[in-house]
Amino acid sequence: MLARITSRRLAVSALGARSYTSSIKEGSVAQSREFSKKERAHEDQYARKHEREQLEKLKKQIDAKKAELEKLQKEHDEISNNNSVASASLPTCTPQLT
Repeated sequence: MLARITSRRLAVSALGARSYTSSIKEGSVAQSREFSKKERAHEDQYARKHEREQLEKLKKQIDAKKAELEKLQKEHDEISNNNSVASASLPTCTPQLT
């Protein structure tokens, strides 16, 4: 009877020892580090792409505003030139003092 109890205990303890190895833990830590590096790289790549798209959008807006400013400046110059030409062609009236 004592032989049966000890043989059972050895079998149970041998099975328990097989499931707990240190290599699994080390591998999972190494894998999680590599995964987080890869994940960080993907996030950085997405952030750079998003920033690049925003910069392109802002550059287009700046170009549109520059074109609008040039157009308004030309209109202003034309109006100023027309006013100066019109005022030069009008006869001037000088008041007469009596």
